[in-house]
Amino acid sequence: MKLIKHLANLGYGSRKEVQRLIRTGAVTDLEGRKLDETKLPPHETILVKGQLLDAPAPLTIVVNKPDGYTCSTKDPGITVYDLLPPRFELRNPVLSTVGRLDKDTTGLLLMTDDGQLLHKLISPKTVMRKVYHVTLDRKIEGHEAELFASGTLMLRTEETPLLPATMEVLGEKEALLTLTEGRYHQVRRMFAAAGNHVVALRRIAIGGFALPEDVEEGEWRAMTADELGLLWK
Repeated sequence: MKLIKHLANLGYGSRKEVQRLIRTGAVTDLEGRKLDETKLPPHETILVKGQLLDAPAPLTIVVNKPDGYTCSTKDPGITVYDLLPPRFELRNPVLSTVGRLDKDTTGLLLMTDDGQLLHKLISPKTVMRKVYHVTLDRKIEGHEAELFASGTLMLRTEETPLLPATMEVLGEKEALLTLTEGRYHQVRRMFAAAGNHVVALRRIAIGGFALPEDVEEGEWRAMTADELGLLWK
């Protein structure tokens, strides 16, 4: 692969735009020397305008999603892609969200360009624990945990009962809810069925991977191999 194609795949521009960057000296090695567009030096030695390259594919990132952002470019308004550098929209392969968080749900969101990983994570056959911090409109009455754990709760318009879910009470109006499936607006609908209303919802963990403390709301970073391994624990 030539340098031009490599940079274009990372979203630094079309091939013509990348070629222009190279020929004007904006692409250098660590010593500041201009690079030859027909060769491809080690990825970690390439700078564009003095900055190291973004991580190559396969790339999986963790995003701390704020309120008000949607997970699809087809939806109106701002999307989670607006939290990333604009060039990320041009990456090949593209970064896709691993499932979705509702517009008014915040917290842990994964995005990846690894097709095999994406398929494995969203497959109905994959049992993946997801933990949500829930803030409610009214006080928890005490019957909710048993209802959610029963495996018999039917939501309106659904044809099969929900799988058992675990609820941990944190306060009068706060709880942690752990699910192993992801139906449409599931957490909100579960509490509505229990006679309450969710006023704030934040995902804090997937599998054994918790939202990192170093990723502030609205920020993102690449996941490490060890962190990816935690998803299956």
